[in-house]
Amino acid sequence: MAAGGDTMAQVHTGIDSSNKTLLKSEALYKYVLDTSVLPHEPECMRELRLVTDKHEWGFMQSSPDEAQLLRMLIKLTGARNTLEVGVFTGYSLLATALALPEDGRVIAVDVDREYYEIGRPFIEKAGVAHKVDFREGPALDHLDALLADERNLGAFDFAFVDADKPNYVRYHEQLLRLVRVGGTIVYDNTLWAGTVALPPDTPLSDLDRRFSAAIRDLNARLSADERVEVCQLAIADGVTICRRLI
Repeated sequence: MAAGGDTMAQVHTGIDSSNKTLLKSEALYKYVLDTSVLPHEPECMRELRLVTDKHEWGFMQSSPDEAQLLRMLIKLTGARNTLEVGVFTGYSLLATALALPEDGRVIAVDVDREYYEIGRPFIEKAGVAHKVDFREGPALDHLDALLADERNLGAFDFAFVDADKPNYVRYHEQLLRLVRVGGTIVYDNTLWAGTVALPPDTPLSDLDRRFSAAIRDLNARLSADERVEVCQLAIADGVTICRRLI
């Protein structure tokens, strides 16, 4: 807590991909990683994860267990055409590309190509660059461009969102038109380090207060949305899985 007792450091500062968890026991999380996650992490993903952990904003990277979940979901659902909103260096994007079939594709959108370029050599080394269609710029604009072509309506099987939290609700409305009935939309950071459950007067940084409020709004809307079936998981920083119903 800062001097004066009215603010605190941002909850995600300094968190890297090896300890990004809501579990109360670090020993238990290490056990999960060491037993069932890291032994099955592809070498190319491990290399990119370790490089990204050294980056100033490395805490923005998806955790290894979350990436494993994405890979499993894509394989279980048989997804072929996917979307990724928010890329950073591409750790989750690489997980997606590896899980997709040879003729699968992922349209990946981020406002900053510089970060994506850090991960692109690892995507190429993994032999999956042909599955990745990276598009730079605001995701709302790119999703609107996709929606402008009727052929894209319901054309996607899977979407993963890990971008600017205040726009999650707007992304949801766009993605519900792009992802097919029966398809899957996954949202990251939906528990925001547990702040969503804290009392309203809890001292938080301005960013955390704003993002936590946006996430609480999203969670309430998803729970009440009859167009989707929702499952919220306490993996990483909170992961919400939505299956489109109508």
